[in-house]
Amino acid sequence: MAAFVILMNLTARGLAEAKAAPERIAAGVAALEALGGRMHSFHATMGPYDYVAVGEAPSDEAAATFALALAAQGYVTTTTLRAFSREEFAAMTARLP
Repeated sequence: MAAFVILMNLTARGLAEAKAAPERIAAGVAALEALGGRMHSFHATMGPYDYVAVGEAPSDEAAATFALALAAQGYVTTTTLRAFSREEFAAMTARLP
């Protein structure tokens, strides 16, 4: 499966309704699983991002669908990064001229 990192920032709506965030996070994990994915970790963070999640999806399209659906709810904005394992990276560098 394709790995990804999703960086999230709360919107004004997300901040105003922060008390319900744990339930929304659980619903987000369930939504990813419904797309065939898996959440490895989810963290509330300090710094330029409010949340950071690491997960897997069966394809880049599934990961993008998840990120779009998440952002469409209006509680967070997202930046999604495709992540490559050490083994995948080693295979890429082995193909360099």
